[in-house]
Amino acid sequence: MTDRNDANVLWFDELHRSDVNLVGGKSSSLGEMTSEMNVPVPYGFATTAHAYRYFMSATDLNTQVKYILNSIQDYENSDELHAACNKIRRLITAAKMPEDLAKDIRQAYQMLSQKVGQPDPFVAIRSSATAEDLPNASFAGQQESYLNIKGADDVVQRVQECYASLFTDRATYYRHKQNFPYDKVALSAAVQMMVFSKASGIMFSVNVANGDESQIVIDPIYGLGEYVVLGKVTPDHFIIDKKTMKIVDKTITAQTVQLTRLPGGGTKEEPVPEELQNKQVLTDEQVLELAGYAKEIENHYGCLMDMEFALDSNTNKLWIVQARPETVWSQRKKQEAANPVTKENGELKLQAAKTKVAVRGLPASPGLASGIVHVIDDPKDIDQFKKGEVLVTLMTSPDWVPAMKKAAAIITNNGGMTCHAAIVSREMQIPCIVGTKSKGKAATDVFKDGDVVTVDAKNGVVYQGKVEEMLEKPKQATQQVAAAAEYFPPTATGVMMNLGDPDLVDRYAGLPADGIGLMREEFLWTTYIHEHPLYLIEKGHPETVVNKLANGVAQVARAMSPRPVILRLSDFKSSEYRKLKGGEKYEPHEPSDLLGWRGASRYYDPKYIEAFKLELDAVKKVRDEYGLKNLNVMIPFVRTVAEAQRITEIMEGEGLVRSHDFKVYMMAEIPSNIICADKFNHYVDGYSIGSNDLAMLLLGCDRNNGMVAHLFDERNLTVKRAIVHLIKTAHKDGKTVSICGQAPSEYPEFTNFLIQHGIDYVSVNPDMVKTTKRNVAHYEQRIMLDHATGMGLKDPEEYDW
Repeated sequence: MTDRNDANVLWFDELHRSDVNLVGGKSSSLGEMTSEMNVPVPYGFATTAHAYRYFMSATDLNTQVKYILNSIQDYENSDELHAACNKIRRLITAAKMPEDLAKDIRQAYQMLSQKVGQPDPFVAIRSSATAEDLPNASFAGQQESYLNIKGADDVVQRVQECYASLFTDRATYYRHKQNFPYDKVALSAAVQMMVFSKASGIMFSVNVANGDESQIVIDPIYGLGEYVVLGKVTPDHFIIDKKTMKIVDKTITAQTVQLTRLPGGGTKEEPVPEELQNKQVLTDEQVLELAGYAKEIENHYGCLMDMEFALDSNTNKLWIVQARPETVWSQRKKQEAANPVTKENGELKLQAAKTKVAVRGLPASPGLASGIVHVIDDPKDIDQFKKGEVLVTLMTSPDWVPAMKKAAAIITNNGGMTCHAAIVSREMQIPCIVGTKSKGKAATDVFKDGDVVTVDAKNGVVYQGKVEEMLEKPKQATQQVAAAAEYFPPTATGVMMNLGDPDLVDRYAGLPADGIGLMREEFLWTTYIHEHPLYLIEKGHPETVVNKLANGVAQVARAMSPRPVILRLSDFKSSEYRKLKGGEKYEPHEPSDLLGWRGASRYYDPKYIEAFKLELDAVKKVRDEYGLKNLNVMIPFVRTVAEAQRITEIMEGEGLVRSHDFKVYMMAEIPSNIICADKFNHYVDGYSIGSNDLAMLLLGCDRNNGMVAHLFDERNLTVKRAIVHLIKTAHKDGKTVSICGQAPSEYPEFTNFLIQHGIDYVSVNPDMVKTTKRNVAHYEQRIMLDHATGMGLKDPEEYDW
């Protein structure tokens, strides 16, 4: 008999909630309810995490996926993220599934047919990731589900598509933000009998609007449940008191469309019959039956729960099709217990005479915000949305998550309290009001681009204009005291932070970072300027570059002061500059722009030098006019010592002279930087290792080429020896060395190696600052202990230089 850990398929009644590592959160929960509880669950089986890993290994996809993910420079760039994820999904769906795995899935489907007594039964296939449904992170709903599937071959194909959906844009972005390595997550597919739903929906064993644990919330719609998750339909809304098991509040909404199954497989959208559109979807008795299941499931699991249900059109029977721990209020309760907020921090009441209500809706994610309205009618226009605007749209969709984070607040016509995007907005702590149409006025009919509004998402009200008295920030003393309680030991090796987006600095300034080790200037160009610098000079508006660069940089330098901020001057490639407005006129079409007109070689070129001087003027403005002397600069991609000399001379000509309070650093990313470090020392104050480019050029390995991706590794002995040589050579002349590549974030042992050899700083992404700070302290303590005892371990390959 096959060991469970090596099985490709397991049946629901063989599974328990402890089997998350085997089949993911969704599948293990379906198994738990099937095998341990008296709750109606459609029967089925689950492909295992072992099967997924076998598929990825046998098809050699792991190497390609790792390379593509490592090549993503900026996860906040939705175009770059989409292109990478789309490439991965194509690779997975095009791969041939190992025949023995496909055979196991086909046989399980045939056995399911025999068990339920139906030839080729219709099934629902739902993705179940091993990292989803955890109490502290809402990974659920980020992969695909397929409804009304029939036939063994189609089931096999959909399972493979589930595998690919592990790399949707939203799932990949979310894992990155939650610091979950992709290779630590596996995908199970839950294959269960299809409920022919005439109604379905979501329920929570907590009131998601206010965190009241004494209440159950049930949101039903007509048809299949996907439209409540996507927010396409605003559901009815029931609130049930857990103790009395009575309905204490209900809201019935007009529902005009539904998703229904097709007799031969697949789904379609169709109108809700006119006589049902304004009618209560579920009877009160059915609502209370569901509430009983919710209460039983919560008691069994011992935590707040998020569940999905369906009402079968043939039998009129209610089924529970999913159950998982609720994340947002569970975590918020823990945080509130650890950091109690005083009464003074409560909401401010408004003087009605001063405010005018524009629309009302359902308070999906509490919070207060004000901003300029941007109405988006079509998802294809989401890239036009700017940071800090208030997003007004027909509905929120999970696919918008990377863009949603830019919003000051979100207002939708449709959607309910339990649509997936509402859940995500709660987790991201973005004020969100949904279903305004159900409260009388559709937001897209009331607002137009440019309107200013104040969003009170705690109470589901949007006011016209900016209501200042609502937006006054409460005192933060209590929260600051609580934050100070988290202790990080001092370290001799500095831990710096990488940051590109100035609007995120307030969120991250409180992290225990010793400064900003890498602020990429490119983000400011693509987010705030959008136009090619030579185009702006030709138009007679060079001040646009100076002012916008200075304002963005100053925002970071001011928040981090007195800690140092290192601004890396522009390092666009010609293909990237060409995308800026007017860029086509000034940029060449290079066969390999990665090794072309970039970095220092561009700065002194007569065709570009005036544009470079605008960057220097912006730096000078921040330091001299704004008085932010903690700003320093870094020069990227310097090929020769002569280039370093030439660039520093240009900087001196613009009034930026190296001194005790103004440092000029250089990216160490080319072999010549290592070999001639003793000569470069004359012109710079230190180096920051760009491990991606350095590894690529030392190993002769194009990091954008999947064919050689398996050779690309910053931990290669050649790269390590180059780093050691640079540190020794730089330190001889009193220069510092840091590293701003991904390696210290991804490989803690690489951080240990750097510390062993005297690196001065490591610079990591914000989500890794705390972990790296603790790791550095641990490694330094280990070094001191080893030195004191003489008994430390030594790896001759790594340390015998």
